[in-house]
Amino acid sequence: MGRCLQCGQCAQICPYNSITLRASFNPLTAGTPQVVPRRIPCRLCMRCPPVCPSGALAELEMEQVRMGRAQIDRNACYTWRGNIICRSCYETCPLKATAIVLEKALLPVITEYCAGCGVCEYVCPARCITTTPQRML
Repeated sequence: MGRCLQCGQCAQICPYNSITLRASFNPLTAGTPQVVPRRIPCRLCMRCPPVCPSGALAELEMEQVRMGRAQIDRNACYTWRGNIICRSCYETCPLKATAIVLEKALLPVITEYCAGCGVCEYVCPARCITTTPQRML
């Protein structure tokens, strides 16, 4: 956010409309990009960094992105509770088998390789996954 010029080019190039610009009366945050995973997660297409004129969005490999971190509430997760076998988060993760792994080939566990894209939060039918932005970790 410190290097962001609030130009909105990242939001314009995003094919999924994942990036929105903050509305605020604070001139330091108004117009800065944000991703709200519950609404539309980031799909890690990596189209935004090349159009960023300030370099606020670094050009990285998908596996290197760290925009936040997801967490599973095991007490609410259908699989962890033993209700049903649900693999929604695991199957849709852009970094499948890296950012989310299956403990005992069944239980989803988010690893330190989580990019924070929020896809798992978006698809979770139990709504037991939350993604925290990097700036708040």
